[in-house]
Amino acid sequence: MSASKPIIFCELSEHTKRLIEKYVEALKSSAPSIGSHGMNETEFWQSGLFRAAIGQLRGAQAATTHEKRDFIERVLGFLKDNHKITDWTFSGSGNRHDYEVHINEDYTCVIEAKGCLDGNNTNIFQRPANANEFIIWSLCQNPGSDPRHNAWSGIHTRLSAEIIHQKERVDGLIIWDMLCGTKGRVRPKLAAGLERSTRVDAFQVPPPCLYLFPKTLPDVRNNSRPACWNINDVRFLKILYDTFKCDVHDIVEICIEVRTSGPDVERRTIWKRNGVLVVQSRWTKIKR
Repeated sequence: MSASKPIIFCELSEHTKRLIEKYVEALKSSAPSIGSHGMNETEFWQSGLFRAAIGQLRGAQAATTHEKRDFIERVLGFLKDNHKITDWTFSGSGNRHDYEVHINEDYTCVIEAKGCLDGNNTNIFQRPANANEFIIWSLCQNPGSDPRHNAWSGIHTRLSAEIIHQKERVDGLIIWDMLCGTKGRVRPKLAAGLERSTRVDAFQVPPPCLYLFPKTLPDVRNNSRPACWNINDVRFLKILYDTFKCDVHDIVEICIEVRTSGPDVERRTIWKRNGVLVVQSRWTKIKR
C-alpha cells in the first residue's frame, strides 16, 4: 500500500502506539505482584494466570456492544430529527442484521454493525429480503487498533471473498465510530480545524469514510468485473455524505474482480478514490 494514497485517512497515532507499548511492558513487569495469588514470579508465569486474565478481558471487551449501538443510534436519531430519514428501528436481537433505516415509506436500508473488521465476525452477514440496500457499518472500540490494517483485512481478506462465495451482495461499507478524529486515531487532513466536523449530541464527529461496492455479484463466467455503485445511487450513504460534510476524498470505490486459476477461484480487490487508483491487491485464492 502506498503511504501517499492510504485506503483510509484515519491512522493510529505514533504517540498512542508508544503509550501502548510502554504500558504493555509496565504491565508485564508488574503482573506477578498484582493480586493475592500467593505465587512467586516463576510459579506465576508457569501458571498461565496472566494469559487467562488477558483472554477474559479481551472476551469481555469484544462482547460489549453498548458503545457501538450508542454511536449508531445517536447518528440515526440526529438524521431523523433533521428530517433526513423517516424512521429507524433496532432489530438486532431477533435478526441477523441490526438496524432498519426507513429512508421513506417505500425504501429501507438495512445495516449490519461490525467491530474492527479484522475478525471472523466480519464474515457473518446475510442480506435480508426487505433490503433495498444493505450496508455494513464498522465501529472499532479498540483505541490501539490500526484503521488501515482493519480496512484492508475487512474489505479484501474477508468481505470480498464472502460476497463471492456466499453470493450475498453488500452495497456499501461505513467505517466511522466514536474514536474517529480523536488524538488516538488521528485524521491528518482534519487537524487544521473543525470546519468539517458536525456536533451530534456530545460528540464532535468528522465525516465518515464511505466505501461503495459492486452493483451486482461478481461471477467468474458472466460478471468478472462488475461496476461499482455511484454515491448518488446508495441513498443512505448519500444522506451521510450530504449531512456530515463529506467530500469526494471520503468516498472509495471497491471494485472486485474474479477469475479462475486451474481449479481455484481468485479475486482481486481494487480501491479507487475520485476515479484515481489508490491500491489493488494481488490475485488471491478464495479459501472457503
